[in-house]
Amino acid sequence: MSEKQRKTLRIGVPIPPEKPYTNYFEALRALGAEGVVVAADTDPSGFDGLLLPGGGDLAPERYHQENRGSKGIDEALDTLQLTAADRFIRAGVPAFGICRGHQLLNVLFGGTLIQHLETLIRHPREENSTEDQVHAVTAVPGSWIEGLYGHVFSVNSSHHQAVDVPGDGMVMDLYAEEGVVEAMHHASLPIWSVQWHPERMSFAFRRQDTVDGEKVLRYFLEQCEKHRQGRK
Repeated sequence: MSEKQRKTLRIGVPIPPEKPYTNYFEALRALGAEGVVVAADTDPSGFDGLLLPGGGDLAPERYHQENRGSKGIDEALDTLQLTAADRFIRAGVPAFGICRGHQLLNVLFGGTLIQHLETLIRHPREENSTEDQVHAVTAVPGSWIEGLYGHVFSVNSSHHQAVDVPGDGMVMDLYAEEGVVEAMHHASLPIWSVQWHPERMSFAFRRQDTVDGEKVLRYFLEQCEKHRQGRK
């Protein structure tokens, strides 16, 4: 099928094929897009976007630090996602990072991470709990995220690390009360990211104590559609 004939957006998701990331694929499907597992060497030309999902911590060596609280490190996954992200972004394909993906994009552009937040009461899940935390965030006036949700709103939260020094070109758009960066975009490339989990705030997981995660996912897919239209 040619690019002109294909109507469903194809979104690459760089994950090991044996690991389930069901919520992400279901959210994309609910919005009429197709999530496709991609490898590090996948050709980006057949894709309209790249979704970098949540997960464990990146190896601190990736941003030239010793381990000072990082956990759940999977170096093979780091290599897969950093390589795929670099490949897709160089091809001009829009990218969207969620939680770990948000942090990974910052590292990809030379930024660093806070390896363990001092304000733990607000950000990670409570011990032995499957429920996300919820906290308020404040958007930078005029930012893309303010355009979606307004100036102050609530999001879910399940992380103990955060963006520290911004990567080259990365622009901070949203903050938690303690100054934790909760959303970004790139100044000149089609890249956006959030520290929270919109796929757990939308559709079957829609909750009343946060905004609707569907809006930010739909925003990303709209950028992917613009990219596809520009290739025709």
